Amino acid sequence: MNKTLKRAAVACLVMFALLMINVNILQAVRAEELSGDSRNTRNYYARYAIERGRIVAGGKVIAQSVETESKRFRFVREYPDAKLYAHVTGFFSPESESAIEKSENDLLDGSSADLLLRRGIDLFTGEPTKGANVEVTINPKAQKAAYDALRNSGKRGAVIALDPKSGAILAMVSLPTYDPTELSGTDKGKVFTRYDELAKEKSQPLLNRTIGQTYPPGSTFKVVTMAAYLEDDSSRGPDTNVDAPQRLPLPNTTISLPNYGGAACGSGSVTLTFALEKSCNTPFGKMGMELGYDKMKEQTEKFGMGQQIAVPMSVAESDFGPKEDQAAVAMASIGQRSNRMTPLQMAMIAAGIANDGAVMKPYLVNKITDAKGDTVDEAKPEELSEAVSSETAGKLRDMMVSVVNNGTANLAQVPGVQVAGKTGTAETADGQPPHAWFISFAPAEDPKVALAIIVESGAANVGAEATGGHTAAPIAKAVLEAVLNK
Repeated sequence: MNKTLKRAAVACLVMFALLMINVNILQAVRAEELSGDSRNTRNYYARYAIERGRIVAGGKVIAQSVETESKRFRFVREYPDAKLYAHVTGFFSPESESAIEKSENDLLDGSSADLLLRRGIDLFTGEPTKGANVEVTINPKAQKAAYDALRNSGKRGAVIALDPKSGAILAMVSLPTYDPTELSGTDKGKVFTRYDELAKEKSQPLLNRTIGQTYPPGSTFKVVTMAAYLEDDSSRGPDTNVDAPQRLPLPNTTISLPNYGGAACGSGSVTLTFALEKSCNTPFGKMGMELGYDKMKEQTEKFGMGQQIAVPMSVAESDFGPKEDQAAVAMASIGQRSNRMTPLQMAMIAAGIANDGAVMKPYLVNKITDAKGDTVDEAKPEELSEAVSSETAGKLRDMMVSVVNNGTANLAQVPGVQVAGKTGTAETADGQPPHAWFISFAPAEDPKVALAIIVESGAANVGAEATGGHTAAPIAKAVLEAVLNK
């Protein structure tokens, strides 16, 4: 071979090597950078080229892809009853997703490894790729009842209901809400403008208050303090007497803790049942100080607080608050100070008591099926923790039934059903009216549903601790009736 041919061969080899290096750099090193480049429109159009799977609740389609006549965008997302299920489905925008649309995205768009066999069969038969369908645990009747009842209050707030025996989420409502259809179009200009408008609204319609926001739980937290007090000494029960002064001096301060409205709590010594029925502050503040921060903190953790939970959307972390002095423990033990809970966490507390002390891991996705209806995955209920003994749970159940029958939650009564519950009024630091809370489960003897409700700044001035019961308890009644078909 002459020198000229050798040089040409070497030059070709060098160019081939450089070409291969460049290809590998583009496909491996810079792939993610190029894919995310705003000038790359391939991914933008590809988002609408595949028929995403449906999101279904109780046999009802709540999100689906529909074919268009456009040559550039073959499918667009449609949301029947959009505002009712907005915080469950989320949206599917030109560049992002939220809620179930985000957490189950690789299944909905068919790219998940779990669908590899299905894709292989479709490739062999020549059928187009379709995404998997996601069946959520939502009970449509409970969802509608919660939405209507909360909307009728005219306030912001949240309602979440669980199956206490499995952890399945039966209702997830957050108000104000929004229309995910407005954020799921193909026109970037319109979608992004609308998103910015919603994001700037003071009422935060994009926020899922059931899992994304923590609040002071107020007197609903007293069931946790009661649980810790009963667990600390098994001889204690509903008829155990405790001190209930009109005002409780707080150590190392010049102030004292009053009962709601400054009222007396019985004769100054009351049973645990009476203290919970009337939601007296002083006995619970005293219980918390006697138990101490460490025991109170341990009890909250047994109910799931401090754990990273996903349903599959991430849940904001609830917290009893930092270790401070005894005065702070007293306030945190009645659901104030630095005590912050999500509505989901409060529903888990009610569900744990209802389920003989066992807290089940909450979940929103019940089943995944492929485009042909074959099951890809199915939920398996999982115990998260044992919050209290079965004996303690029974004592708490009896006292919470008495709260509904004889105490502050009579508006939650359902004819023919034993309802257990606890009202709450949570003071806020911003000068707004207190939040109204209610947690509940029913039927008390064989619970089918547990729930938590918060009505922001919804406390009504109708007497001692009747505020949460006046505003939130009727919402609970509507949801309980829907689930129990009453």
